[in-house]
Amino acid sequence: MKLLKRILKIIGITLLSIIAFVLIYLLSAYCLSRITVNKEKNDGIADLKIFIKTNGVHTDIVVPVRNELMDWSREIKFSDTEGKDTNMNYLGMGWGDKGFYLETPTWGDLKFSTAFKAMFALSTTAIHATFYDTLSENDSCRNILISKEQYSRLIKYITDSFQKDSNGRLINIKTHANYGKTDAFYEAMGSYNLFYTCNTWANSALKSCGQKACLWTPFDTGIFLKYKK
Repeated sequence: MKLLKRILKIIGITLLSIIAFVLIYLLSAYCLSRITVNKEKNDGIADLKIFIKTNGVHTDIVVPVRNELMDWSREIKFSDTEGKDTNMNYLGMGWGDKGFYLETPTWGDLKFSTAFKAMFALSTTAIHATFYDTLSENDSCRNILISKEQYSRLIKYITDSFQKDSNGRLINIKTHANYGKTDAFYEAMGSYNLFYTCNTWANSALKSCGQKACLWTPFDTGIFLKYKK
């Protein structure tokens, strides 16, 4: 009986600890995502349009495919996509856990092993790149005007997030797990975990170019609240 009571006590303490951790995590996420890192003062002309885009869970940063500062198609090639369509004007990029991207097309396909590895930084990461012809602003897609100097910083932030081969080229992941005909995957730097998620990466991207952002957020909700019309 004593042994059984001890086991039940350990189980009870463990369950309470897990519940307490989840509650503290969610409360911290809610509170810190509502604290705004203000947009920096801009001495330049803010006429370069970028977008933030969400699928309801995951935030992408969307930029022009090419301008005088950067031609992304030289690195993220149209030929890496199934459609190979060169008539695209925008490129969305999102960073995340490689297992989620390649092995979990729907939530019904989510495996415990994939989720566990993602939560505790036990797997590698990837960048999902998607080309768009046009974009329409709505609740899940907001445009942001930034200056060229700010865009240069954003370019550096994003390019530093990619893994590169010995020749300094991006590493395309050959897979049939693409979401459509205009996207491709690339090896990325860093580890995904509970405290640094795909949305944390996107939030940090906004910070890198001096835009409104959350103090910290693992979710997309806090980011889009900053840009609510």
